[in-house]
This record gives sequence, structure tokens and C-alpha cells, in this order.
Amino acid sequence: MVISGTIRAEIAEHANREKPNEACGLVLIRNGVAERYIPGENVAASPYRFELKVPPDTWFLEDEGYELAVFHSHLSSPPRPSRTDVENIGLWESKPYLIYTVSSGLFAAWRITNETITEEPLT
Repeated sequence: MVISGTIRAEIAEHANREKPNEACGLVLIRNGVAERYIPGENVAASPYRFELKVPPDTWFLEDEGYELAVFHSHLSSPPRPSRTDVENIGLWESKPYLIYTVSSGLFAAWRITNETITEEPLT
């Protein structure tokens, strides 16, 4: 998966703005390349978990050929899915799962399937 410096900067800015809570949003991917970031609202307003809210029409972008990748931030823990992330995977199972760590600036991509966590190559 390729995520440009511009999209990474948008994600980092959003994550920093939402401190002390986790930020969340969607990255629109086509043919393995991220084309756009859509900031979401963390309606859980929590530093430990997220509940993504985006405009309802966002979900229909899959019909336009995009793969939707969920993003959320961790304040200081490594950009690896936590137990809470795995337990609450829901509709994101087997889809790209992006995590940015605010304190370190590290960014990683994963897929979680049947509680198995697999790192996705990220460039």
C-alpha cells in the first residue's frame, strides 16, 4: 500500500489536533494507492478506543471502486493493533487497518482476520 507524504501529513495533523483522544478517519485506496483522507469523528471521545463517524455518503465510495481503509491514532503505544482493536474489529475485519502513533510519528498498516494480525507493506 502506498500512502503519500501529503496524506500522512493530513493524518498526523488530525491526530495531533484530537489529543488527548484517539483520532479516526478513512483513507480511500485504489489499486493499492491512497488517494484521499477523510477525517472522521471519534464519537467515543476516548484516548483508548474509537467509534468512527463519517458523513453517510462516504460509505458509498466503495461503489466507485475505492477500498476503504480505517485509520486511528494511538497516543503513545506502538502503531500495532491493541487487544481492544482486535476485539472491536467489526466491519473492518480483513480490510486495511492503519494506525499512527502521535508520540513517535510511526505509521503502520495491518489486516486483522479471525483475530490474526498481519502487517501490510507500507510505502
